[in-house]
Amino acid sequence: MKRLFAIITAAMVTCTIAGAKSEKNVSYNENGEIIKTGVNLGPLPVVAFDADRGFQFGALLNLYDFGDGKNYPNPNSQWYFEASAYTKESAINSYKFVVNYDNKTLIPGVRMSICSGYYKDAALDFYGFNGYQSNYDMDLVAQNILFSDDKAGEKLQNKYDNKGKLPKGFYRQGRDLIKVKADFTGEILKNFYWEAGYTFSWVKAQSFIPKGYTVFPGANIDEDYIGTSLFDLYKDWGIISEDEADGGITSALKAGLMYDSRNVENNPTKGIWAEAHVIAAPKWLGTSDAHYKYCATFRHYVPIIKDGKLTFAYRLGYQGTFGNSSPWYTMPFYTNMGPKADNDGFGGYRTVRGLMLNRVQGLDVGFFNAEFRWRFIDFKLAKQNIAFALSAFTDGAHVFRGYDMTFTDEAKAKLLLADPLTGIAKAALYDKFVLDRKDGFHGSAGGGLRFIMNQNFIVAFEYARCFNKQDGNGAFYINTGFLF
Repeated sequence: MKRLFAIITAAMVTCTIAGAKSEKNVSYNENGEIIKTGVNLGPLPVVAFDADRGFQFGALLNLYDFGDGKNYPNPNSQWYFEASAYTKESAINSYKFVVNYDNKTLIPGVRMSICSGYYKDAALDFYGFNGYQSNYDMDLVAQNILFSDDKAGEKLQNKYDNKGKLPKGFYRQGRDLIKVKADFTGEILKNFYWEAGYTFSWVKAQSFIPKGYTVFPGANIDEDYIGTSLFDLYKDWGIISEDEADGGITSALKAGLMYDSRNVENNPTKGIWAEAHVIAAPKWLGTSDAHYKYCATFRHYVPIIKDGKLTFAYRLGYQGTFGNSSPWYTMPFYTNMGPKADNDGFGGYRTVRGLMLNRVQGLDVGFFNAEFRWRFIDFKLAKQNIAFALSAFTDGAHVFRGYDMTFTDEAKAKLLLADPLTGIAKAALYDKFVLDRKDGFHGSAGGGLRFIMNQNFIVAFEYARCFNKQDGNGAFYINTGFLF
């Protein structure tokens, strides 16, 4: 970890020097900060860690255009480019390519935000639906795992015997994802805005095929092993229907209202940022499985000590579904309007820190974040405004309306007809992993450190721990930006 911290520190210094602009005349604002003008570059090697996806490596580029500096620290436009991959359990299991663009001046009176990306996850976490109604039980998995006799199996067996490390392939799936969105915002009154946009996404879901082991090999150990995963069982039980099992296309229109009185967009220390919008994805627009949702988010930044030295910030979010159905593959995403891409997964760094990614999924889901942010030092380096900040936080989430988890007689008969022996074994697992209970409170707490350059480029180090073992243990993150 010390080596990782040293790499990131070196990368930040490189970024600082690369972003420095040679200026003969330097102007300062009322807070004593250098007013940045023109185009500022922030190239940075991606050296990060996410407890859900593993070690990340690659490269990114932030490009900020401050124009004449009149709006500093808010840029007039910005680009974000990223190409990176994640390694977990010593193998590359996912990668992504992202291009985002945000502009406030191209269309007079209208802000335009475009986000696009391709994401490949060979081992995406899948813990079922409705929170605690889906049982997370690695002890049960440990009792039903069979390691192979090849090198991969022997290596995993040794890790389990010597360190207690158990592969989590039972709680994984594969997914390919393409996302593109274009959002537009215009002012109605001071701090009050309209929002409109379009979103396209393509999801291709696959089963996760483990190497070196099999989980739940079947009723008869002399027969061919039927190794399975929770994702496969959800399809066998009919919770995920055949027509939605492989994913699909979402083509949606969005409209809403926003109130925004933040003093600084990417590093606010006072103000309110609240928005509510509806998402319509009808069949006639090209959507595979029509659905309609609504989303509301309230964020408040309360200054405790003047000049933004200490701030209390909290966020309340709720996303619901009109009607009683929504495709299962759309539930992990929390819709954002504006320059940031939709959050992927309730749980994890962008929503509820500490919780395992995708641990909380349902038709209606609410969550909160509350934290104290203390900017304890400010200084100038290579004509850049540099600051460090500490934070202490608590996060939480809850499924308020669940997805239909019924194992119907029709699905059971189909399972038994296909293969009576394995069908009986799979049917027996339903009561072990789908419990007769409603969801409860998923909570965590933790702290972090942030490096802040020009109030826009932010690198975060955070650790969070869950209150319930059903949600995971401790989680460490190295990432960019504030959570909200």
